[in-house]
Amino acid sequence: MSILEIALVSHIWARRREKRQLVPDDTDALRVLLRIVFVVVAFTLLISGLNLAAGRPQMLAEGSAPVVTGR
Repeated sequence: MSILEIALVSHIWARRREKRQLVPDDTDALRVLLRIVFVVVAFTLLISGLNLAAGRPQMLAEGSAPVVTGR
């Protein structure tokens, strides 16, 4: 098993052992919001890093697409 699989299994096992709340409260909503923000920021940084590593940072105002200008 890889490290990621072991971590995932141990996380699932720990979640099963703890008691779950039946009624969600404000802290649950805040946790979900923070997780979504973290994932969006991490994904944006990952894509930016991959574009920089490839040597071609993407610019929105770079120009028209060749398919559109060729018509």
